[in-house]
Amino acid sequence: METMLIRAAAVHTLVPGQAPQRAVAIRGDRIAALSADPDGLDDWVTAGTTILDLPQATVLPAFDDTHTHLIFAGRSAHDVPVHQAHTIAEFLELIRQRAAVTPAGQWIRTTTNWQEYNLAERRMPTAAELDQATDRHPVLVKRGGHNDVVNTYALRLAGITEDTPVPPGGVIGRDAGGRLDGRLIDGAMALVERLVPAEDRAGRADGLRLAGGRYAATGIGTVRDCAVSLDDYALLRAVREADALDIRVRALIGAFGLGGAELEDLLDAMEAWRYDADPWLRVWGVKFGLDGGLEAGATEEPYACDHAFSGTLVCEPDALFEAVETVVRRGWRVGTHAYGDRAVRILLDVYERVLRNNPGLPAGTLVMEHGGLAGPAQRARAAALGIPVTVQQPLLHDTAEVEREFWGPERVAALFPARGWIDQGALVTAGSDFPVGRFGAMRSVWGMITRQTVIGVQGPEHAITYDEAVALHTTNAARLLGEEHLRGTLTPGRLADLTIWDRDPAGCPPEVLRDLDPTHTVVGGRVVHARP
Repeated sequence: METMLIRAAAVHTLVPGQAPQRAVAIRGDRIAALSADPDGLDDWVTAGTTILDLPQATVLPAFDDTHTHLIFAGRSAHDVPVHQAHTIAEFLELIRQRAAVTPAGQWIRTTTNWQEYNLAERRMPTAAELDQATDRHPVLVKRGGHNDVVNTYALRLAGITEDTPVPPGGVIGRDAGGRLDGRLIDGAMALVERLVPAEDRAGRADGLRLAGGRYAATGIGTVRDCAVSLDDYALLRAVREADALDIRVRALIGAFGLGGAELEDLLDAMEAWRYDADPWLRVWGVKFGLDGGLEAGATEEPYACDHAFSGTLVCEPDALFEAVETVVRRGWRVGTHAYGDRAVRILLDVYERVLRNNPGLPAGTLVMEHGGLAGPAQRARAAALGIPVTVQQPLLHDTAEVEREFWGPERVAALFPARGWIDQGALVTAGSDFPVGRFGAMRSVWGMITRQTVIGVQGPEHAITYDEAVALHTTNAARLLGEEHLRGTLTPGRLADLTIWDRDPAGCPPEVLRDLDPTHTVVGGRVVHARP
C-alpha cells in the first residue's frame, strides 16, 4: 500500500478547536495520522514512502465546487478558445484560424466561458460578423448555458428564418431592423444545437481528463456537476475505469422539462447506478430548472431594461411539483435552478408542498441551486424548511455588468447574499457555475470575502469571513453531499483529499488571494496536481 508523509508549516484540519498540525501521514487513500511535531510521524516512513518536506507550506482540505459543469468544461477542452479574446476582431480571428484547418461543412464550436462585456466592444458578435470569419462552416458560439450565437450557415441548416415561431421559453434574436442577428436564448438554442454532432467518444473522454486536471490545478478535489445526461454519465464511468479522472464527481442527472412517463424512464435508467460505491464517481440526484439565467431569471419586479418583462419560468409550478414528487418517491435527491426572487418564492412553495406530502424525507433531499435574489424572508423560510442553497460568487464577479443592464444596480448588489444565508441558519455551500463563472478555490473565497466584481465591489454587506468562505467549500460542502464522515476535514480515517499552498491563504492580501493556486492537490492519497 502506498504511503505519503507531508511536513508543513501548518496543517489546518478544520476540526473545530484543533490547533494547526505540522505533519500528516497518508496510507492508501486515507489519512492515517497527524502530528503537531513536523518530525512526529517519521516512524511511518518506509523505503517506498513519498515525502513532501515543505517547511513553509500550508495544508488545507481539498475544496468542493458544489455547482459547476465539468461536462461543459470537457466539451470545451478542444474548442476555439474565444475566452482569450479581448476584442471582436480577436474573437473572429481565433475562429478564422480554426476554420483554416477544418474541412468545409464541419461544425466549429467555441469555448463557453466568456462574457461580452469583457470585449472592447462590450457586445456579442453577430451572425454577419461570424460570416466574416467563415462562410464555409456552421459556427456555434456558446456563452454560458443560456446563450448561443450562430452564423448564417448554421441558421440556414436549422431552417431558421424571420418567420420561424419562437419556441416556448426561448428568444430568437433580431437586430434593430428586425433581421436575424444569430442570437438564440434558452428554449431557442435547441433549434441549432440538435444539429451539432457530438465529439467522438475518445475526444470527449480526453476533454474530461483535461478538464478534471484544470479543476485540480486550482485546488478543487470534488465537483458537483449540475447538468449530466445519461450518456455523459456513462462516459464519466469509462474515464474513471481508465483511471483518468483526477477529481471526484457527484452528478446531477438533468431532467429539464421532463415529467410523466419520460421522467419515469429516466429514473428507471438511473437505477443501475443507485448503489455505486465508488468514492470517485457517484450520482447525487436529479436536476430541474425553474427559470432562466442572467437574461431571463424570474423576478418579482420588472427588469430595469424592459418594464414589460419579469423573466421567464421554464416550468409551471404544478408540473415541477409533480416531477419532484416522482423523484423523491423513487429515493433520489433534487436540485432545482431558481435564480430570480420570483423563482425562489415559487420553488419554496413547490418544495413545501413536497415536504408536506412526504414527511420524513432525509435532510438535504431538496436543494435550491443559486437562490440568486433570495431576500431575508425567503432565506428564513428556506432555513426553516431545511432547504440548502448553493451560491456562486464567481458568476456574480464575471457577469455583474451584464446583470446590471438587465436588473439595475440594486438587485445586482443583492445577488448571492452569503452573509444573510449564514446568519439565518441555512446550510449554504459555494461553487462557480462554470462556464458562466470562473472556477478556482481561492478565487471563489476571494470573491466572497471582498464582493469584488468586474464593476467593483457589489453589496459589501453580504461579504463573509475567510474561514466562513473556506467552510462553504469544505465542511459545508461535505454535509450537502452527505459525506461529512468521509471528507471536509483532515482527520485519521477520512479520505486523503488535501491541498498544499506555498503560503497561508488566510494571511494573503486580496490581490494575491484572488489568483492563488496550490502547489499540490492530493485526492485519495494520489497527487493529481503538482506545480512544475
